[in-house]
Amino acid sequence: QVQLVESGGGLVQPGGSLRLSCAASGSIFVNYVMGWYRQAPGKQRELVADITNLGTSNYADSVKGRFTISRDNAKNTVYLQMNSLEPEDTAVYYCHCDAQRFLTSPRQTYWGQGTQVTVSS
Repeated sequence: QVQLVESGGGLVQPGGSLRLSCAASGSIFVNYVMGWYRQAPGKQRELVADITNLGTSNYADSVKGRFTISRDNAKNTVYLQMNSLEPEDTAVYYCHCDAQRFLTSPRQTYWGQGTQVTVSS
């Protein structure tokens, strides 16, 4: 199996910053995409940002210019630097990766357990 362990969530005031980290472990042959989704109470889970193993990143319009995603391929770790946080960013943030465990394995998506981010004064 592939395990994803997230860290870095918490409570922050509006305008503040947080940095989320997510490390993937287990047997991984190719880790194609890593990224973050979020789910606020009463809302559907939505993509925040993701990044390929070649460094191509993708952001939701609502976070462009405020959030930056990066990854360390050697460590199978993805980071999300969140600046200028707004109350609307409050949600559980889930890490995911799209990976192939072995040469002959199918590509699959794996999820972390989620980390709470609360933006409030």
